[in-house]
Amino acid sequence: MGVYRVTAAAGFVCAVLLVVNSARRAGLLPETAFTHAIAPFGALMGLLAITGIYLIVRGTAGSLGLIGYVLNSAGLAGAFAIEYILHFVFPYLGGGTVSELLAGSTGRAFLVTSAVLLAGVLTFSVAAIRSGAMPAVGVVLYAVGMVPGSLRNVVPVPVYLAGLVVAAIGVAWMAARLWRAEEEFVAPPSRTTGVRPTA
Repeated sequence: MGVYRVTAAAGFVCAVLLVVNSARRAGLLPETAFTHAIAPFGALMGLLAITGIYLIVRGTAGSLGLIGYVLNSAGLAGAFAIEYILHFVFPYLGGGTVSELLAGSTGRAFLVTSAVLLAGVLTFSVAAIRSGAMPAVGVVLYAVGMVPGSLRNVVPVPVYLAGLVVAAIGVAWMAARLWRAEEEFVAPPSRTTGVRPTA
């Protein structure tokens, strides 16, 4: 597969993981070692998907698209780190230690990560819509869902979980566009000239 379909596949996996994580937190799926192990990778798959989306929109998204991509990517990378800590570090620490960490620099780092992710999601979404290269509905669903998804410690848990599901739908919608882009943007060489035709 080419880069568009690899990143599209990552987007589909991201969407599935977001729904699974939401269902687990809501008690609809069991808490198992497996569901905990896969939880952090939703953000990582999202990072790959956003990279593919940026490759499509960058030609018309301009500087705003680049800024949004950098912020969104940094936020998702930070979200992956946070999820990793929550699932693989904090469970092995005492409750007092965790509370102390969250009250100090660790908690501030989590807050900064949330702010960067929120700013990146909104900036990148505006740029993607303006570019016209991504389905507007999918982008809007991603943005709307990731607002509470970025603010897990501020909004009520049901709102946070619902946001993740809405964001998953948006990611899957954009991933479908990425999958089709493989045929549209990666044209085969011309049989007569050996040169790739231009759009």
